[in-house]
Amino acid sequence: MHDRLERLKARFAELETEIQNPDLVRDPARYKDTMREHAYLASLMEEYANYLRIEDGIRDARSLAQETDDTDMREMAKEELRELEDALPASEERLKFLLIPPDPLEEKNIIMEIRGGTGGDEAALFAADLFRMYTRFAETKGWKYEVLSANETGLGGYKEITVSISGKYVYGSLRYESGVHRVQRVPATEGSGRIHTSAVTVAVLPEAEETEISIRQEDLRIDVMRAGGPGGQCVNTTDSAVRLTHIPTGLVVICQDEKSQIKNKAKAMRVLRTRLFEMEEEKKNAERAAERKSQVGSGDRSERIRTYNFPQNRLTDHRINLTLYKLDLVMQGDIAELVDALAMSAREAQLKAQAG
Repeated sequence: MHDRLERLKARFAELETEIQNPDLVRDPARYKDTMREHAYLASLMEEYANYLRIEDGIRDARSLAQETDDTDMREMAKEELRELEDALPASEERLKFLLIPPDPLEEKNIIMEIRGGTGGDEAALFAADLFRMYTRFAETKGWKYEVLSANETGLGGYKEITVSISGKYVYGSLRYESGVHRVQRVPATEGSGRIHTSAVTVAVLPEAEETEISIRQEDLRIDVMRAGGPGGQCVNTTDSAVRLTHIPTGLVVICQDEKSQIKNKAKAMRVLRTRLFEMEEEKKNAERAAERKSQVGSGDRSERIRTYNFPQNRLTDHRINLTLYKLDLVMQGDIAELVDALAMSAREAQLKAQAG
């Protein structure tokens, strides 16, 4: 570990010089990558300096305890030695965590797709509940969100809803929400009081920037049509809905929520660009592709990552065996504890993989 840290220390010194170069800001992409790497190494070097101070302190305290003839000084040195030896493993563990390089995707905004799976109207209602949960969490974080498309049901649920969420470290926070969410409760549509089980799928995609994915006009088929389904005034009376078909991949995106055809096309392009970006990332990283397939699945209730049990006010995340008895608060957007636990579990798994 020492050798690796010393190499990174030398790299940090290079970056310290590089960020002083006025020419760096003339290349936005290089500037962004350089500043990201510098910020990562700065926190790592801070902990490394702390680790080295502890090591130096241990050597000095041990030497003093062995060499001094003063009884009080020897006892003080031994006490300091014990404290420093206790502090060293904790600093080493922090270094191991920090040595896991951050995923550059974690800083990205996201496009989240929520779809009702098994359960009909009840699944659609729970999709709406999850949408509210995530957007309320976004509000507590100071993030912004925008509905890109929605297919509403007459009961106030969503067959599917696509929303963009932008802010600091959004993908890093919500990436582990991808998967099948199972709900157990008495539906509003159930008169006999019987508990139903339904499922909703959530997909969290890092949003692509225009410079990251180039879509050729000749690869695109654009169809305009009259919007369908529930809507406000004028939404069903003009050809404002837009369907984009990416011919090489067969991906289709439809947006119809806006009255303006131009706005619907812009939203559809954002979703299409992000889906294409995800496809490219999956090609680059086979492990990530397998992870996403296992998380999202088909919407069947058996492929669950989490269960929301309303009668018992209980939420269970099956991946990390975490159970919380505060489902009422979770549904109001209080998911920070859950998000943090999933992120920590993922880092611990990376740490084990790195050690192995």
